[in-house]
Amino acid sequence: MPTETMTNAQQTHDETDAEIDEPSTDHLDNVEDGCGCTEIWEHMSEERESASDD
Repeated sequence: MPTETMTNAQQTHDETDAEIDEPSTDHLDNVEDGCGCTEIWEHMSEERESASDD
């Protein structure tokens, strides 16, 4: 059975891609850990409303 090994260059490349592909979560900074979908939806709606008032 053949085995595959990952070179350091491949590993570094994969780790860099993972960092780039991660979505931004800044819009959730003021949401409490463990809250549910409804609380997140309300928070985001309030943020949008505040932004449209400016």
